[in-house]
Amino acid sequence: MHFDLIVIGMGLSGLMAAKTASESGSKVLILGKGMGALCLFSNTIDLLETLPKGMKLDEGLSQWIKDHPQHPYSKVGAKIVEEALTSFTSLFPLPYSFVSAGDGNSLLPTGAGTLRPTYLIPTTMVAGASVREQGGLIVGFKGFKDFYPDYAATLLGCRSLTLPPFRTFHEEITAAGLARSMEKESFREEIGREIRREMGNETRVGFPAVLGVRDPWGVKKGLEETIGAEVFEIPILPPSIPGMRIFNRFKEWLVQRGVTVLLGHSVSKAILRGRRCEGIRVSNPPLSSFYSADRYILSTGRFVGGGLVANEEKIYEPIFDLPVSQPRSREEWFRKSFFSNLSHPVHQAGILTDSSLRPVDDKGERVLENVWIAGSILAGHDSTNEKSREGVEIATGYMAAKCAMKK
Repeated sequence: MHFDLIVIGMGLSGLMAAKTASESGSKVLILGKGMGALCLFSNTIDLLETLPKGMKLDEGLSQWIKDHPQHPYSKVGAKIVEEALTSFTSLFPLPYSFVSAGDGNSLLPTGAGTLRPTYLIPTTMVAGASVREQGGLIVGFKGFKDFYPDYAATLLGCRSLTLPPFRTFHEEITAAGLARSMEKESFREEIGREIRREMGNETRVGFPAVLGVRDPWGVKKGLEETIGAEVFEIPILPPSIPGMRIFNRFKEWLVQRGVTVLLGHSVSKAILRGRRCEGIRVSNPPLSSFYSADRYILSTGRFVGGGLVANEEKIYEPIFDLPVSQPRSREEWFRKSFFSNLSHPVHQAGILTDSSLRPVDDKGERVLENVWIAGSILAGHDSTNEKSREGVEIATGYMAAKCAMKK
C-alpha cells in the first residue's frame, strides 16, 4: 500500500491538499478520525475579519501579510490564497455555490441575532445579508433547542414565528433530523402552508441552516414556491449542516478521482528514519495497518482535532513528535484577564515551518524532509480571533500539496 502522498487529517485543509495533489495525477491516500471541524464550525468561508466591508481582497490581505510576517498567510502569499479559493469554489458550481459581496466581506446574520463579517457565502444565505435593512420573518421549530427565532428576530429587527411540532418528529428535534425532513416534499409543503398563513407583508423568510444536506438549493426553491417569498438560511450552533455539505462534496469528488479515503482511521505511529518518514501505522480496532508514501501532509488541526495535545507542562504533537512553538510555561498560556480582547498566547501555538510549509525547529532548521504542514496546526495565528479559519485551511492545504508534489 504505497502512495505518492498520504494526507493525515480529514478537515478542510486535508481535503484541499488531497484535491490539489490528485489534480496532478498523484496516487493519494487521505485518512482521519472524523470530519474535522467542518461539521462543527464551517457555515461560510472566513478569510479575515479585519478586512473592512467594501475593501478589496488583495488590498486588505497584502497589508495583513506585511503586518504579520509569521502568519500562515505570509508563508503562502496573497496570490496563492486567491488561487486556493478559486480551486475551492470550483467544486461548488451554481446553483449551490459560494459567492462574495464584490471582493470584500459581507455582514451575515447569525442565530444569536448578531452580524458577523465573512467572505464567501453559500447562495442559500445571500438574501440574509440585507435582512436588517429590509426586514423579514424568522422561522424556528418548537422543540429545536439550537435556534431561538424570537431572540434572533428581536435583535435583527424582524418578526418571528415558531412552528408547532409536526408528525415527522417523534423524539427530540435535531439539526440533522430537520435537514433530512426538509428534503421531503411533503414536509416542505406542510411547513410552507403554515408559514404562508402567518405571513404579513414580509418578502423574505429566514430559517436555521438546515435546508437539506444533498440539495439545499432545491429545498430553498421548493419552500419559496409554497410560501411565496424569498427564503434564506441563518448559521446556527453545531453541528453545521452547511459544513457537512462541504465535506460530502469533497469526499464525493475525491472518490471519483480515485483518491483512497479512510474515514474513522487514526494514525498510531509514524515510522521515521533520520529526517524522513518511511510510513505510518494506522489503527482501526481491532486491526492495525501500515501505509507508506514518498510524501506526507500533516493537517490534524489543533486541540479540537487532536493535532496538538496538552498536558500539565507543555503542548506536544503526537504523531511525528514535531517541535511545537508555545509559551515557555503553562502560566503564560493565558493573559491575566481570561476575557481579554487580545489573543491568548496559547492560541498562537503550533508547528513552525519554512517558506514551503515543511516543519522546522526554533532555530529554523528543517526537521523532516518529506513532511509538510497545513491548516490550523500551524503556528503564528489565532483563527478564531481573526476569523480566518477556513481561509487559512484552504490556502495552506492547497500550497502544502503544491510544494509536496514539486519534489
